[in-house]
Amino acid sequence: MTTKTWASEKFSGLDYEFDPQWILTPAQTELQTKLIDLCATVLRPNAVESDRSLIYPRKNFEALASLGLLGLLVPNVWAGLGENHICAAMVVETIARYGCPSTAMCYVMHLGATAAALFRAADNPELQALLQRLDQDVFIGTLSYSDPETGSHFWYPVSSKAAAVNGGWQVNKKASWTTSAGFADWYIVQTTSPDFDGNYSNLSCFLIYGDEVKAEPQKWDALGLRGNQSGTLLVDGVTVPTGRMVGPKGDGASSNDETVDPFFLLCSSACWNGIAMGAIDIAKMHTTRKKHVDVGMRVADYPTIQDYVGEAIMDTNASRAFVFQMGQLMDQVTNNCDWSIHADLSAMPRAAYLHWYWQIKFEAAKNVAHVCDKMLHACGGSGFKKDMEIERYLRDGKAGWVMGPTNEVLRQFVGKMALLGIESLDYWNQSVNERVLHNEVKKLDPEGKRKLAEQLLEQAAKDDAATKVKTLIGTGV
Repeated sequence: MTTKTWASEKFSGLDYEFDPQWILTPAQTELQTKLIDLCATVLRPNAVESDRSLIYPRKNFEALASLGLLGLLVPNVWAGLGENHICAAMVVETIARYGCPSTAMCYVMHLGATAAALFRAADNPELQALLQRLDQDVFIGTLSYSDPETGSHFWYPVSSKAAAVNGGWQVNKKASWTTSAGFADWYIVQTTSPDFDGNYSNLSCFLIYGDEVKAEPQKWDALGLRGNQSGTLLVDGVTVPTGRMVGPKGDGASSNDETVDPFFLLCSSACWNGIAMGAIDIAKMHTTRKKHVDVGMRVADYPTIQDYVGEAIMDTNASRAFVFQMGQLMDQVTNNCDWSIHADLSAMPRAAYLHWYWQIKFEAAKNVAHVCDKMLHACGGSGFKKDMEIERYLRDGKAGWVMGPTNEVLRQFVGKMALLGIESLDYWNQSVNERVLHNEVKKLDPEGKRKLAEQLLEQAAKDDAATKVKTLIGTGV
């Protein structure tokens, strides 16, 4: 097996014998080698300054573009590399492990936005033209799906809306968290649809360019991932042409389930795995070099340190195997990431396995926090100092648990779905939980029940009147 190198020297962390190289094609292996070299010479040095001074990693994106990585998923016919899901996971993990976790997370969002564009690019010249610019113009994209009113329930954009106007759409989007906010060149944003009637499953997506958004990057100051500039975003009544709706009206839920969630969960999980492996690499380098002269032993010679590292490797490789297995599944169901299948608007092969993607994100985010803690313990007081970098990896890894969907949301989703069925998840708060309703009503005394009945009848009358008005408006009467 080839020996892993770092700036022409033997790599001081784990060698390829602990990496699942067998899942990669020869072309992907070659790309990985080039990317590790790029991390050594460009991305890793920039990561230190990016973390220290809250600098957005555009220089790192310029380096990634030199390898064609901004168009990683884009078909060859549109000037991309035409790569698959396994390769996307490998690239993100490699950037996070050897280079810069902040860059890796910004890149995850770029891939998610690219996937959302590719999903509906078949008959959209605007999207096709954009996809051909990615590497040539270092044209960075991102997703803006969050909402200040609903937090990590990002699929519920109550503060956003869109309306049909002459020649296009007027878009209003308010986001609480948008990676690369104010620095990206283009955004895929999600709002309620122009014909929204109260059902939050009726969502639409729009392409918005960088000069059409308002952001406040000066307010960004975080524990970790300090270069990713994940701040507020505002699209304030911007009018865009018809072709800037991404997919048909009401396509937002399909975009979520088929591209945005699968790619974000796969690639962000790869990011957390990369951070965990990076911490292990640092721990190996330190513990095999640091000596205790009084007892004639290196730190790595102590069984406790060996236990720490052994468990960290096994847990992280279990998480990596899970992520790559999901990448392999996504490749299988999409004919190796063939975007032409989506010429059929009903094609949703990735979406059938959404609950599996929830699981990989939970496991990767849980694991990285544990591993980085243990690798800090293995390095002792030296690891507490910034120049070893392990403290930065520890801070960056902490973002995994709280990044939406948070691990609390995901584990409840999986448990609830397993016990009560997928319908019980009720994403858009449309189903009545009659068990809870009847139980609460049962607690009321007769007067309380009469009062509730009066309130319900009054509300029902108002709802009936509102429905009649909408019907009259719709029929032009």
